[in-house]
Amino acid sequence: MKIRVLCVGKIKEPYLRKGIDYYIKAISKKTQIEIVELEDEKTPDHASVKEENLIKATEGNRMLKYIPDQAKVVALCIEGKAMTTLELTDMMKKFQMQQICDVVFIIGGSLGLADFIVKRADVKLSFSNMTFPHQMMRMILLEQIERIV
Repeated sequence: MKIRVLCVGKIKEPYLRKGIDYYIKAISKKTQIEIVELEDEKTPDHASVKEENLIKATEGNRMLKYIPDQAKVVALCIEGKAMTTLELTDMMKKFQMQQICDVVFIIGGSLGLADFIVKRADVKLSFSNMTFPHQMMRMILLEQIERIV
């Protein structure tokens, strides 16, 4: 199974980059892992809802290029289902039993994900009711992946 993490934006903070690199190295000893950093769109101050939706759509269209048709897609979104680590493990085992070759986790930008990306997702996953920076979510997600693979 190949795991791909699609992320909007680059990690600038050295402490996060170091943590992410640690987890990528650990995961890659167990399974294939790929991080795809997509360019984020600049959001103007006081952007309208229409402008924000256009930005999310632009970022979403970039994401679609990295999602194989047969892949299982897990979108990290606030309206998703909260899972325990055990439930996440069970989900991944189920994917393996279904002989799924590609699992794509998606972390949106600061505005979130386009509606069409959320609709494409096979699983909508919420890590918490709290708000976290999307850069930090990358490391938190990788820690969980390392734990379950």
